[in-house]
Amino acid sequence: MSFGQGGPQWGPGGPQTPDWAALAEASESRTRRRKWLMIGGGALATVVVAAAVAIGVVSANSDNTSASNKPAGELPSTADIPGASEKPAPSFEETTPPPPPDPMEFISSVKKDKAPLSAETLFPGKSLTSGERVYKKGRTDSTKKCASVTQAELGTILTKNGCTQLFRASYVKDNIAVTVGVAVFDTQARAKKVNEQAKKGLVVSLPGKGVPSFCRTAVCRGTYNAYGRYAYFTTTGFTSDKDVTEKERKVYTVGDDLARFAFGQIHRRGEAQASAAANAPE
Repeated sequence: MSFGQGGPQWGPGGPQTPDWAALAEASESRTRRRKWLMIGGGALATVVVAAAVAIGVVSANSDNTSASNKPAGELPSTADIPGASEKPAPSFEETTPPPPPDPMEFISSVKKDKAPLSAETLFPGKSLTSGERVYKKGRTDSTKKCASVTQAELGTILTKNGCTQLFRASYVKDNIAVTVGVAVFDTQARAKKVNEQAKKGLVVSLPGKGVPSFCRTAVCRGTYNAYGRYAYFTTTGFTSDKDVTEKERKVYTVGDDLARFAFGQIHRRGEAQASAAANAPE
């Protein structure tokens, strides 16, 4: 008996045992073919999906127009692109901190010059060093009757211009002593007038605390100057009451040292108040 192709066969000698090895190999071959077909089909599907996504992206970016193959020179300028702004970018002015206050503002008028003022603030410490020269400080004092501690000519000028206080301090080095005086006015203009008018007269010397009497009967050197609302003076001479002449350069040096010191103290007063104003919270 026989079956169609692919079925079991028996020969003349009766039924024969099937070739199981051949059948298994054929089955495995068919399985491999189906597996590769499935893999290949999946890869193809992936490629198709990727292509579809790419097409979708191009379409979305092309604003419903086809991609252009024109050279760059024929493409629209930036101004023609929708959404391009013709207004300039916003600009901001540079901000700079205000300049620090001028120290002169604070020492030119009683309205702004509010820092504590005394003989000790003007003449601090027990000595003064100027270069290699060291001066020992003697007495200090202050008075609201400015004319009472000056010679008549200078006293009249101080009173006429409204002197409100006069501070004095004395210093000595070797046989030379000096008294420095600082007169206070309400305005810079009044102090300036005193400096212009003070041609004669001295601040009376102030002895004591290690400084002997000087410049009471002898000729002494005097200086006058003004800074801000302050006028400052020096009276310098020998502790031996010897007259001062123009040849006595050491006396000039001592007087100039103390005049610079008085100027510096007044200026530092202005600087301190200007710095405090600059650092004060708004």
